[in-house]
Amino acid sequence: MKVSIIGSGYVGSVSAACFAELGHEVICIDVDEEKVKMINAGRAPIWEEGLDELLMKHSQKSLIATSDYDYAVQNSDVSFICVGTPSGEDGSIDLAIVKAASASLGAAIGKKDGYHVVVVKSTVVPETTEKVVLPIVEEFSGKRAGRDFGVAMNPEFLREGKAVYDFMHPDKIVVGAIDERSGFVVAELYRGLECAVTRTNPRTAEMIKYVNNSFLATKISFANEVGNICKHLGIDTYEVMDAVGTDFRIERRFLNCGAGFGGSCFPKDVKALIGKAKGMGYEPQLLGSVVAVNDHQPLKMVELLQRKTGHIRNKRIAILGLAFKNDTDDIRESRSIPVIAELLRLGADIAAYDPMAAGNMKKVFSNITYCTTSSEALSGADGCLIMTEWEEFGKLDSEFKGMADRVVIDGRHMLRPDQLKTKIDYEGICW
Repeated sequence: MKVSIIGSGYVGSVSAACFAELGHEVICIDVDEEKVKMINAGRAPIWEEGLDELLMKHSQKSLIATSDYDYAVQNSDVSFICVGTPSGEDGSIDLAIVKAASASLGAAIGKKDGYHVVVVKSTVVPETTEKVVLPIVEEFSGKRAGRDFGVAMNPEFLREGKAVYDFMHPDKIVVGAIDERSGFVVAELYRGLECAVTRTNPRTAEMIKYVNNSFLATKISFANEVGNICKHLGIDTYEVMDAVGTDFRIERRFLNCGAGFGGSCFPKDVKALIGKAKGMGYEPQLLGSVVAVNDHQPLKMVELLQRKTGHIRNKRIAILGLAFKNDTDDIRESRSIPVIAELLRLGADIAAYDPMAAGNMKKVFSNITYCTTSSEALSGADGCLIMTEWEEFGKLDSEFKGMADRVVIDGRHMLRPDQLKTKIDYEGICW
């Protein structure tokens, strides 16, 4: 089939490359001419494992990029909206980019003869596809949904760093359509994958995405709440969760304690669902607690550091890990951000290191020192906070010898101090 993808961020670029790998002809649409040039040159606009290889393989063959909506729509059967849906100041979802993409898409569809399917892949709160996207496309196209064009919602369930793998090996594919024809067209795009397609309506598909992420976020905050209690009792939280996780009703994954969750999905999606609920007059107390626990959790790292070192003004503090998780350069909602902000407020001198994310973090904090290795960051440091679960941080040992005071606060359960040759003053956030 012929597919056009609006937006070339994480979801858009990965979807475009993977649809091309499945044998479809793909056109990426982006208003950023630099991203258009990169994709046409076979280079990914973002870092994602395996993405460069797929783009290089299919670029200028079954995959091209353009900023021309008319050209893309005229030469495709299906258009996916894969643009960002950031949080507003109150935490509710900001649909400005979705609305703009819908208007441009509608205008292009209005110039086209024949049936076209509009698919929302951006994460949007329930009712958005039917009550926002559909009427905008109708308005700007002058055509009628269900007759002249189809509409569907097809949420993504991709882990950053593993998005290409997740797309090609899905555990679920959800298609919520306004009618049978729209749903059939979208489901057919995934024919080459070994996964059943769940067919439903748009608002249910939207809700599935939010419930999926909110539940995982809830497991993490629950684990951190329990971890905080266990720490006061001198109990190994990981031993507890290992046992609890053997229950098939609970499952072990996402029960690791630590500095909390970040990224482009969990924080934003939980807050958006809370905002949607409040807009209907319902106060979601459990989800509110999930956010509250997560907001406070990283600051416990600073509290533990202060207990060990006393005041930290003018002290050199090493921050290991800036990305919100390992295997990505994404710093959105990284737990390092509130920690760095608090340390700066307290007058600390920060030396930070991350294998991939330093460039992005410089846009947030330009007044800290960025190092090229863990050893450089630790050299002369009075304390160290491990914020991201990069594999190399679990192999540190002799690097700690360069510290002025070997105080290490571990936010990701990366170190086993009893197995280190270098003696450190170690403290885990929840253990």
